[in-house]
Amino acid sequence: MKKVLIALDFDPSAQKIAETGFSFAQRMKAEVTLFHVLANPQHYKLTEHVTIMGFAGRLNTNEELSEKALEPQKISQLFLDKSKHYLGDNHIQTLIGDGDCSEAILKAANKIGAEVIVMGSHSRKWFENTTMGSVTEKVLQNTTIPVLIVPTKKQSKS
Repeated sequence: MKKVLIALDFDPSAQKIAETGFSFAQRMKAEVTLFHVLANPQHYKLTEHVTIMGFAGRLNTNEELSEKALEPQKISQLFLDKSKHYLGDNHIQTLIGDGDCSEAILKAANKIGAEVIVMGSHSRKWFENTTMGSVTEKVLQNTTIPVLIVPTKKQSKS
């Protein structure tokens, strides 16, 4: 395997996904591309402070931010750059896509010639105990590329 695509979003589980994918790629001596899909611009206005791999998201603010002021492309690139720095490898590539998440992931994997896609499974559905996230399901259903799924659901304490 020579190329690994690691799909990341702003969920705190991104750190676990990035670390797992990067470790896997290192063992395979593969090139790494960190990938983020631009989402709805309002998703870039975080309601709480989030720090993931050195990226600190916006604090809750009373001022309304316009779509133009949010600059999702710049925020996403900063997130990927901080993630790359956190992983400590300047050879890591970054890529940003847009549109439907699963389609964008598949398109990016094909574009770079990825031989493995690494992504998380953090379903937010009420039946999350019986299914994985819908993006992960769609990627699995529509690819012939192996997918390494990193489980990210918080474990309940028994």
